[in-house]
Amino acid sequence: MSKRVIVIGAGFAGLSAATSLADKGFDVTILEKNSQAGGRARMFEQDGFRFDMGPSWYWMPDVFETYFGRFGKKTSDYYNLVRLDPSYTVVFGANDAVDLPAGVENIQAVFEQMEPGASRRLLEFLEQAAYKYDVGINQFVWKPSRRVSEFMSLKLLQDVMRLDVFQSFSSHVRKYFTNERLLQLMEFPILFLGATPANTPAMYSLMNYAEITMGTWYPMGGMHEIVKAMVKLAEEKGVKILLNHPVKQISVTNGIANKVETYQGTFEADVVVAGADYQHVDSKLLTPGYQNYDDRYWKSRVMAPSSLLFYLGVDRRVPRLQHHNLFFDEDFGLHAHEIYEKPQWPTKPLFYVSAPSKTDPGVAPAGMENLFILIPVAPDLNDPEETREYYYNLVMDRLEAYVGETIRDHVVFKRSYAHSNFIADYNAFRGNAYGLANTLRQTAILKPGLKSKRVNNLFYTGQLTVPGPGVPPSLISGLVVAEEVTKEFGQRA
Repeated sequence: MSKRVIVIGAGFAGLSAATSLADKGFDVTILEKNSQAGGRARMFEQDGFRFDMGPSWYWMPDVFETYFGRFGKKTSDYYNLVRLDPSYTVVFGANDAVDLPAGVENIQAVFEQMEPGASRRLLEFLEQAAYKYDVGINQFVWKPSRRVSEFMSLKLLQDVMRLDVFQSFSSHVRKYFTNERLLQLMEFPILFLGATPANTPAMYSLMNYAEITMGTWYPMGGMHEIVKAMVKLAEEKGVKILLNHPVKQISVTNGIANKVETYQGTFEADVVVAGADYQHVDSKLLTPGYQNYDDRYWKSRVMAPSSLLFYLGVDRRVPRLQHHNLFFDEDFGLHAHEIYEKPQWPTKPLFYVSAPSKTDPGVAPAGMENLFILIPVAPDLNDPEETREYYYNLVMDRLEAYVGETIRDHVVFKRSYAHSNFIADYNAFRGNAYGLANTLRQTAILKPGLKSKRVNNLFYTGQLTVPGPGVPPSLISGLVVAEEVTKEFGQRA
């Protein structure tokens, strides 16, 4: 009989692990807390609007192709990708914005206009970043990081030095550019890693390489189309996905997890893969004595930002906005300080606006606009309605100043989402949105381990373990964990 694997959580990592394990001959069941698969990439519909609830950027298309390619499929078998041009707009003021076009040559022209000589230096920067992408994405992120010896080959040690893991991204990028706005453009992708550029290893210039050379894409229908594709593929492989099954306990006997209990029933298991929030599983679902980490450990972790989100349906088209819009019209240093150094609700936050209806008319009624607004904020904050409303009006003042007309008077649907929602829906530690910050001290073997140290058949996957936060890393995390499970509990190769 096939060994039974229970996967907790149907987010990207959980679906990825489950599909890979089913493909290797395991009998796999996913237990999902919510009424819809996708984790943070769920969606909802209201009054003809279709809102992606979380991830909105489709970068590193090669990772998605690699994922589906493992099972003899292509992304085009499931959804239609379009490349965005411009990739995004950065707003520096009400009458001051820069569009980042698609294509390296076009971006070079923008850089040269902002800083003479920058077009040539961009190519030099990208040449080095290409090496980091090749080594980082094609080699390092696929390592389970369970032991130091994984990184001890001479070639890997040489690669580590060339990857600039001990240099900050901030100092690295300043070797190439001096224009303050150019620096902001280059540092922007690093914000997705959950730390300031000064505290992020220069290795992550690979993010710039992916963004500039591979482009920014969008799956028509929304980011949830990826989830639907992964669910369909999982079910094709025989994965059983049970929704509305929040897990209340993992039963462990003599160091072996043998049952997973939900409020709907009990499921026997030979292996358990936790794709839910790591800290929640480790601290709340296991009986005392079986935890990997204590409260002191979790309190010492540096978290990536949480988010205050607004989903807006607008009964008219909104001018000047592109699909992706970054508002860098306030001091980034102050905002970062109020996230990382002195956590509090920000004084003058930067924010992001996505208008997918600019690309995809199907996500809003005809003549209307679908807007998604995100404000990065410190984790572990209280988020009462009056606070949410204050920040809604604060960012809308600036957004309306930029587009040149009122928006609030035309909002026909509005929903907010913040820390308490992340906790309620995902058991998110400290209300986190992105997981752990990718600092040097939280990289590879320094992240929470993907296998339990006290429960022999319990594994972890997702944004709080290796390789880290983000959609492509979560896909990879699931595949990496599936390989580790197979090595130890060996179905067919």
